Amino acid sequence: MNVQVRDCRWALIQQLRRLPMRVKDLSIRDRPRERLMSSGAAALADRELLAVLLGSGFRGASALDLASQVIAHCGDLDALGRSEPHRLLTVRGIGPAKAARVTAAFHLVRRAEAWPERERISSTSDLAHACAPLLHDWTQERLILIVCDTGGRILKRAVLTEGGSDHTAMPVRELITEVLTSGGAMFGLAHNHPGGSLDPSPEDLEATARLVEASQTVGLRLLDHLIITEGAWRRIPT
Repeated sequence: MNVQVRDCRWALIQQLRRLPMRVKDLSIRDRPRERLMSSGAAALADRELLAVLLGSGFRGASALDLASQVIAHCGDLDALGRSEPHRLLTVRGIGPAKAARVTAAFHLVRRAEAWPERERISSTSDLAHACAPLLHDWTQERLILIVCDTGGRILKRAVLTEGGSDHTAMPVRELITEVLTSGGAMFGLAHNHPGGSLDPSPEDLEATARLVEASQTVGLRLLDHLIITEGAWRRIPT
């Protein structure tokens, strides 16, 4: 190998060493997005989370490099969260789309933190109170579903079915699917008897028993199934 070729190779190696590593050059288990999906967001450093949000870097800088530059430009993560998009535009590699995306993400966090505490279901009376407004003054039977997380916080409140003046359907499969897709761990039900009776019908008892069995099969907890009239409520025994 002559001296000129050797020197060219050496110069090329040194140049490659100075190039930043691209995210796609990392092993799959080390890439921020893949780590987030496999291990959860808590496993990622600040710059890795921001890199996922940015999505890409620019020529000569990976998304991780760009994320580090953005945080350094603002001073810290708190200052970044309060930065206007126009300030972010002064960072090389940050265009309107990336600036808007970062600003929107932090603003969503502030809105979520300012949102009132979710109503909780910690007793049968709480469940009755949550369902009653959707059943009072209703001349047809309605089935109300309340989906809760593991702490009893209400995730969803919905009219599941509406029927006639003396009955409504209990779609067990659809109900369980609704709870699971809503991210719930437990749920409560209530329906009205427009005639004013608090006595469960044989159909009420049978449907509740089937629902208890189905919910236990998939690891869900049925809090209660209530009958609610204009002035009172009653649990259906399980």
